[in-house]
Amino acid sequence: MDNYHKIDLQQLTFRGIFNILKNDLKIQLSNEVKERIVKCRTYLDKKIAETTEPIYGINTGFGSLCDTSISSEDLGKLQENLVMSHSSGTGELVPNEIVKLMMLLKIQAFSQGYSGVQLETVERLVDFYNHDVIPVVFRLGSLGASGDLAPLAHMSLPLLGKGEVFYKGKRRKSGEVLKKLGLKPLRLQSKEGLALLNGTQFMSAYGVYTMLKVFRLSDMSDIIGALSLEAFDGRIEPFQSGLHSIRPHLGQIQTAERFRMLLKGSQIIKQPKKHVQDPYSFRCIPQVHGASKDAFNHVAAVLSREINAVTDNPTIFPDEDLIISGGNFHGQPLALVLDYLAIAVAELGNISERRIYQLINGVRGLPSFLVANPGLNSGFMIPQYTAASIVNQNKQLCTPASVDSIVSSQGQEDHVSMGANGAVKAYRVMQNVERILGIELFNAAQALEFRRPLKTSAYLEGFFSKYRAIVPFIEQDTVMHDEIEKSIDFIHNTDYELADTLLPGI
Repeated sequence: MDNYHKIDLQQLTFRGIFNILKNDLKIQLSNEVKERIVKCRTYLDKKIAETTEPIYGINTGFGSLCDTSISSEDLGKLQENLVMSHSSGTGELVPNEIVKLMMLLKIQAFSQGYSGVQLETVERLVDFYNHDVIPVVFRLGSLGASGDLAPLAHMSLPLLGKGEVFYKGKRRKSGEVLKKLGLKPLRLQSKEGLALLNGTQFMSAYGVYTMLKVFRLSDMSDIIGALSLEAFDGRIEPFQSGLHSIRPHLGQIQTAERFRMLLKGSQIIKQPKKHVQDPYSFRCIPQVHGASKDAFNHVAAVLSREINAVTDNPTIFPDEDLIISGGNFHGQPLALVLDYLAIAVAELGNISERRIYQLINGVRGLPSFLVANPGLNSGFMIPQYTAASIVNQNKQLCTPASVDSIVSSQGQEDHVSMGANGAVKAYRVMQNVERILGIELFNAAQALEFRRPLKTSAYLEGFFSKYRAIVPFIEQDTVMHDEIEKSIDFIHNTDYELADTLLPGI
């Protein structure tokens, strides 16, 4: 079973998720997880049969209808109605890879054995995951408080044979795909619709996916920043260890150390400098990149706790004979750090754009706009415009979502996190920063050619050589869009592992 990841009672980690996604592993429930799920469901069925007391969302309505009793024969219909009515999302489609991650995180949450779902329901999610049956989910609709209700409802509809899925590259009716796979639509039992819809898996999936990309971009921003430093004929002194030991922020220390390693053996960095100082976008790289690294690790720690938590409601404790209606679905812990994540990622793009500008500015022996014949050729003038435009959009996207709350459900749900919008914003900022770094790499590689015959370090020369196999030196004006896209693809597709700055165990 080497091609399987076993869901057990251990923590799901970023490294584990990275391994699952990279190797396209399938999912398998451990026997212990199955036993916990069955135990909780058995307890709930017994409790419902023995009590006449109202239990929220199980034999009552939802939200402000929590005081409305539901007859025992309608408990299953109640859950089906919940899934259908809450499928109210709209807007752009959630990328398939994130929907698949939503399913993985929902399976992980159910595996804890506090949700009261049938084993069959969890196994159907596993079937969907393993067969790449990807529900059609929409980006807009979640307030990030009673769980990610609308997106999780769309994720759950196909379990009932309703809604649509992507299967083998095509968008299809879910009922058709179930029939093709020999699966019958699920008949939800009491509590199950609520368990599927309550939870923070939409926010968490966006957050985890964005973080996995951000770890890579953090590494790339150091490598590309070092290449730009060399192309700009920058100084090594701002990266010396003693300077950072007296201001011991971990990310700052790690960044300076990384640059010393990246630049080891460089002829360019060792040559005498005419200038006493570099601009902040070069001199303060350890402080700026480092602060973002520290932010990423904090966000990762919060996300790590969340993806291993139980976030539906009510929560069932069979051993304590308790069913508690609480607020674990509230996305506030995620909402705050997702806004923080967007800001920290955006800063990597912000300082990157400033380095781009310095490289085309016609100083330190570099030609204006990085072409040998400026005037006839505009060269790298407009790629900097593009980067500046993206930076401006990021600043708009970094307006926090978490400071807002809009009352819903007739005042019952009177404070919401808006973390879902924060999650989507952070994802968009991450994509934008990848584009900015692609433009910086395009500029840095071009500028480095004007430092020849001097060479940079062996590591950076190897990185540069791989890049040059895809993106050529620009001698005369050409369609720059095409080369920028190649540069972005290079960052996106180059083989990599997770960043060394990732905290152990996360």
